[in-house]
Amino acid sequence: MKIALMDSGIGLIAAAAAVRRLRPDADLVLSSDPDGMPWGPRSVQDVTERALAVAEAAAEHRPEALIVACNTASVHALPALRARLEPGIPVIGTVPAIKPAAAGAGPVAIWATPATTGSPYQRGLIRDFADGVEVTEVPCPGLADAVQHADEDAIDRTIAAAAALTPTDVRAVVLGCTHYELVAERIRAAVQQPGMPPLVLHGSAGAVAAQALRRIGAGPDAASGAQGALTVILSGRTSALPPTALAYAEGRLLQAAVSHAQ
Repeated sequence: MKIALMDSGIGLIAAAAAVRRLRPDADLVLSSDPDGMPWGPRSVQDVTERALAVAEAAAEHRPEALIVACNTASVHALPALRARLEPGIPVIGTVPAIKPAAAGAGPVAIWATPATTGSPYQRGLIRDFADGVEVTEVPCPGLADAVQHADEDAIDRTIAAAAALTPTDVRAVVLGCTHYELVAERIRAAVQQPGMPPLVLHGSAGAVAAQALRRIGAGPDAASGAQGALTVILSGRTSALPPTALAYAEGRLLQAAVSHAQ
């Protein structure tokens, strides 16, 4: 079994780690675009062109499915990716977890890149799945870039700035960018109010990993003794995991699996 994941940067390691936990035996292909990152400020046409290039680099390795582990690419390029690759390779997009967040009690905040915040796509999800729920869209300029570079000071600054825009009564935060899942506990600490019930964070990594397995007719098998291979492609170049990926638990999990297999 081989599953590919694509993103502008290292945000894909959250979903890759989720796949690895469900199916340790799956070969993984991680294709990203550090040369063009971040994608958020780019035009729709530019994002689509770069996403297609990243996806095609992954497709050369003949995966059974491709996870678009990037909210920006899912918003702007998913139709083009599916037109290019399906039906040969099923393409699974990443949708912000607004529906499950809205199903809980209390107001919801959606943290996302400035390009996604207020977009027709996100507003449509709010309309469809959060009607009647108090929702605050919180733009997080610079956070994905700070996570990409594992810049601790910038991560602290950008999380603090977004937390200041988040109403104190929110009970759930949707992590609307895959990079944000890598610093989820830091986000929780910044938003959690003393004396309030525990904040619920909603990411997408587990859901897209499970959906990818369903699309190829496979189920979880965490007890598998086999260890799948890991292929990393950075802007079209075969490489190792970027050092910054190892700053996060998800990156270390993927690296440990590779080391064990060797």
